[in-house]
Amino acid sequence: MLPRVFLVGAGPGHPGLATLRAVECLRQADVVIYDKLTPAALLDFAPTHAEKIGVVELGADHVERSQPTQDLMLAHAGQGKIVVRLKGGDPLVFGRGGEEAQALHAAGIPFEIVPGVTAALGAAAFAGIPLTHRKHASAVAIVTGHEDPGKPESVLDWQALARFPGTLVFYMGIARLERIAKALIENGKNPQTPAAAVHWASTGAQQTIEASLAELPLVAKNAGITPPALIIVGEVVSLRPEVAWFEQLPLFGKRVLVTRPKQQAGDLVTKLAALGAVPIVLPAVEIREPMDWAAVDRAIADLQRYDWLVFTSANGVYAFLGRLLHQRRDLRALGQTRLAAIGPKTAAALRSFHLFGDLVPAKYQSEDLAAALLEKIKPGARILLARADRGRDVLRQELAKTGTVEQIAVYAQVDAIEPNHPALDQLRRGEIDFITLTSSNIAKAILAALDDACRQRILSGRTRLVSISPVTSADIRALGLPVAVEAKTATSDDMIEALIEWQKGG
Repeated sequence: MLPRVFLVGAGPGHPGLATLRAVECLRQADVVIYDKLTPAALLDFAPTHAEKIGVVELGADHVERSQPTQDLMLAHAGQGKIVVRLKGGDPLVFGRGGEEAQALHAAGIPFEIVPGVTAALGAAAFAGIPLTHRKHASAVAIVTGHEDPGKPESVLDWQALARFPGTLVFYMGIARLERIAKALIENGKNPQTPAAAVHWASTGAQQTIEASLAELPLVAKNAGITPPALIIVGEVVSLRPEVAWFEQLPLFGKRVLVTRPKQQAGDLVTKLAALGAVPIVLPAVEIREPMDWAAVDRAIADLQRYDWLVFTSANGVYAFLGRLLHQRRDLRALGQTRLAAIGPKTAAALRSFHLFGDLVPAKYQSEDLAAALLEKIKPGARILLARADRGRDVLRQELAKTGTVEQIAVYAQVDAIEPNHPALDQLRRGEIDFITLTSSNIAKAILAALDDACRQRILSGRTRLVSISPVTSADIRALGLPVAVEAKTATSDDMIEALIEWQKGG
């Protein structure tokens, strides 16, 4: 019998550390029950119909929500649904995965356990602390720090831990760090043993502090280290200056607001995270089907009478060719019609349909596309322009000088900013360093939603605007706000590159 519940390890925080098997499970889920520490980006792998339930809604602490979480998992699985129980780190390392598996076994519900990168491995790798090293440590002990080492019924052998000839890693121990250090020292551990605490490991919010075992509690307190954090004790911590890499990344720790539509934000989020940033997603617009497909359907039925089919975005490609396939037509419907794409992303979307653009301008704006096309098209040519339902009209106006232009809206853009979105509160509190604006429509939508407190953050330079093109920059400035960073060409990759260069200079 196939599993109905997957107990899945989500890794320590970086979404890229989830396994391929974890993604496979998420893609077939009807219900995802996820922990607070699981990366939010992983939820996007679940189908749109899947119900997503955070366990923090079920109780104030682990003990309170443990039984309700099990009950919820059993209830959904009992209804025949595919349930993914998404857990931070690894399900069987201080994750109560064993208890949940026992409950499933008792209920006769088939399950599968999908291991994940446990926090000790993630924290050590991203903090630059090798858990083992031929000169320093040949063993690792993973210990819960949640247990009070001073209580009489402690099952931990603190004397054995103090004598352990390797690296000690304590989970969930930051609130008890002083007692842990004291217990180790009192049982014979050298108080000068190198030690570290790693907060929000493997994310752009990571913070790593180092000190001797005796001094670490005070240093951690002064640094404001709070859960989630791991404690690493051992000589290997002394290697961190040579091995640390993550905190050296060019955008490490920078909080960057991504305002693209949700279904398009993933690529930019992934690239920012890989550079050490903390991406925060606030979709400014939503991509929807047009209210009426009639004009598009007429154009598809008559495709072969057009000389050129022009796309101004990847969205337009997916919408138009998706509609063509929906009508049970194939690429033969294009006949001799030539294809133009405004830039490399749009051309890449065409290639996903096994089509190559006949024309992609050297610069990726409407003016450049129009100029390139005017050199190619013959007088009287018939041109079909597939685009959004709103935006600049410059391309149609320019092409109409030589040919006959028919413009169709193949998708709609709708302002979609939630007025109570947590990102807006983060903006007000000054917790966002950069806002990326990848089109004029997105810029207008997001900036119109900002209150005076948010605008003041931008005007003061505490939050900076990053624009994808001069056209977008002009629209931003027309709204009374400054542009700090502008891409050299209108691509997200160049926008990130410009941000890195600005950061070096800043």
